[in-house]
Amino acid sequence: QDHVCSLAKVPFRGAPCSDAAGHQVPYGEIMKQVNSSLSVVLWDEEQKSPFYEYKDSFGHFHQVWFDDPRSISLKAAHVKNRGLRGIGMWNGNSLDYSKEAVAEQQTEAMWQALTP
Repeated sequence: QDHVCSLAKVPFRGAPCSDAAGHQVPYGEIMKQVNSSLSVVLWDEEQKSPFYEYKDSFGHFHQVWFDDPRSISLKAAHVKNRGLRGIGMWNGNSLDYSKEAVAEQQTEAMWQALTP
C-alpha cells in the first residue's frame, strides 16, 4: 500500500500514544535528509503533519513524521481558536541553534509558528 510503513511490535515503554520502535531525529537532520528522500515531503491531511520516506544503505524502507512551521501553526491556531490555555511540544532542543543562516531561518520559523 502506498505510504504505509509497518513498524515492529515492541513492548510499551510507558508513554501514551507512542511507538517504542521509533526514535527521535533532530529537525536540522530531517531538513537535510528530506531533500534526498524517495518522496520529498508528503502531507497527511488527517494528521495535519508532514512526513517523508527513504531507504537506508541496507535497502530498508523508513518513514519519518515530523512537525514543520505549517503543522505547528495549524496546531497553535487550533489551540487559540478553541480558547485553550497552551500548547506543548516534545522538546525544542531538537532544533538547530547553530549560526548557519539556513538553520537560523528554520529555527526562527518554527518558533514563530507557535504564535498564530
